[in-house]
Amino acid sequence: MLKEFCAENFIDIPKAIQAGADRIELCDNLAVGGTTPSFGVMKHTLEYCSKHSIPVMTMIRPRGGNFNYTLAEIEIMKQDIKMAKEVKIDGVVFGCLTYENRINREQIKALLPLCKGCEVTFHMAFDQIPIEYQLEELEWLISQNITRILTHGGINGSLQDNGEKINKLIEHATGRIEILPGGGVTYKNLPQVAKIIAANQFHGTKIIEF
Repeated sequence: MLKEFCAENFIDIPKAIQAGADRIELCDNLAVGGTTPSFGVMKHTLEYCSKHSIPVMTMIRPRGGNFNYTLAEIEIMKQDIKMAKEVKIDGVVFGCLTYENRINREQIKALLPLCKGCEVTFHMAFDQIPIEYQLEELEWLISQNITRILTHGGINGSLQDNGEKINKLIEHATGRIEILPGGGVTYKNLPQVAKIIAANQFHGTKIIEF
């Protein structure tokens, strides 16, 4: 089972790796759900993690709040992706929605060409998509060669409560795209969560004990 540790800046990363983290999602400002970390934080984190063969996914998000971005914010995200590529980041994490909470395909298509050579995670913006459209949007993400979707299974309830929804996504994906459950996963409840959700990877800020 792969454990992705969601890190705010660099400070806890050495301890998390020592305790068994398999992958890092690097963020700033977790109080608002995570924003893009600085160039220095990215560079130092990647240099450290590469020595331990731990891949790093960096958040690309210009602010907290919703996922309805202006053209100016998309340009900022483009520059942040270029910055991440400069340090040879392993992957990027982002999501863009329309005001109807469907995937903003135009904006995603504008960002993807800059991500060549990187894994791409569509983050928990996916949970804002109405349930009746999620499989359609999942298929579109597959068509764009997105690596994985980070999901809590919905905007309400615990991960365990949303287990059935997440299992349906995993079943529908059939290995064509990775489904990464997250949000409320801890080292204490991971064994229970893993019995409910048929995933081979999980994500959280407390998924590792240290």
